[in-house]
Amino acid sequence: MRPVYAISGGVSKFAKARPDKTFQAVIKEAYDYAIADIGLDFESFTRIVDGSVASYFSDHFARQLMAGIMAHDYLGLCPKPSHRVEGGGATGGICFQEAWKNIASGHMDVCVAYGFEIMSHVETWKGNEFIALASDVSFDYPVGGFYSGYYAMMVTRHMKEFGTTPEQLAHVSVKNYINAFHNPYAQKSQRITIQDVRSAPMVAWPLTRLDICVMSDGAAVAILASEEGLKKLEAAGAKIARPLVEVTGIGRGTDAMRMADRPHVDYDAFMCDYATEQEKSSDETRAYYKKLWAHGTRYPGVHSFRAGRTAGNMAWKHAGIEDPLHELSFVELHDAYTSSEIQTYEDLGLCRYGEGGPFAASGKAFMPGLDYGLKLPEKPVCPVNPSGGLIACGHPVGATGLMQAVFAIWQLQGSIKKHFRDDRLQVKNAKRGAIHSHAGTGTYVTVSVLECEG
Repeated sequence: MRPVYAISGGVSKFAKARPDKTFQAVIKEAYDYAIADIGLDFESFTRIVDGSVASYFSDHFARQLMAGIMAHDYLGLCPKPSHRVEGGGATGGICFQEAWKNIASGHMDVCVAYGFEIMSHVETWKGNEFIALASDVSFDYPVGGFYSGYYAMMVTRHMKEFGTTPEQLAHVSVKNYINAFHNPYAQKSQRITIQDVRSAPMVAWPLTRLDICVMSDGAAVAILASEEGLKKLEAAGAKIARPLVEVTGIGRGTDAMRMADRPHVDYDAFMCDYATEQEKSSDETRAYYKKLWAHGTRYPGVHSFRAGRTAGNMAWKHAGIEDPLHELSFVELHDAYTSSEIQTYEDLGLCRYGEGGPFAASGKAFMPGLDYGLKLPEKPVCPVNPSGGLIACGHPVGATGLMQAVFAIWQLQGSIKKHFRDDRLQVKNAKRGAIHSHAGTGTYVTVSVLECEG
């Protein structure tokens, strides 16, 4: 397969509502920005680009079937090839990887991945009902299956298994909200405290309103290219940042829709099929896991996402990563809930299973140089969600994974100050980052690795 480069991106302002524009125009806001950032005019780029991949979660929100072709047309891309992907909250991450496949396979030299969601056309309760349809409507949904309830159940099990606390969850919210305070694209930007999180209205114990992301209107666009595509773009006058940002690893994982159908594997099966290479090679970690299993832990149960572990292991192997905590400069992950961020620390191997809560409060996932109003026992190692994540940026579902990709591109290009008008969220000397998208209760998960060439 050919090398694939992520060369540019754009993000619309995420907002509770965008009544000023149609969904096509919100997408074009991000699309025009991505084209302008490489110094090309619309007509020149249109001549060179080979096609697109469209990402949106729900026809219900858009109130429009085949919205993807309407956007493709609005962007001036007809009759070039395109297709739409859908995979719940992982839709944007899947879209990014499908665009990667178009380039890596030789099918295209320049591909646009775009995603959007317009969620404001319905009341919040109806939006939650639409999202709840991404559960088994024959079994889970009829017995009150709204997602905040699912995640509350999962984290209470995590708390029972591993001793995770509500205050550790709140550290995630404080971190992400304060990071977003410096991100002009974020929907929510405010300084909050642990007490603010715990005192917010309770949604589903232990999750309060500040533990949960919000519905949004928004769009994001990423442009991917082959080496031949780079030559075509630069011959037309494009100014593409160096060093190039290459997509060096992709991974995906899946799991059963119904959590009751998921296995509870023993220690030997976990170590054989799911443990990271780092975990397998450590006598201390093997002993740690044996102790957990001796106390009754089984994997993944409802406390962990084996799709996330599968996707992470696949991406790390593809990119040649053995120690993600120390080999990644940052991670943008799917924090629809503070609890899911903690669970994902473990899935991605940033810490061991059972240690996500202490990891969240340790300081290792925070940005250096920002005042969080917390006494953190350790220094930052690998900032997680330096953008503010879904909790603070918002979650227009089809755009979210691509938003992560765009912010990762900007981090690796060292251009956060250019795009944010503020450099406080720039990870210093960023060389390699990962983006993580997650659907449902962990039914589809994608992980992609981007890094500076050379």
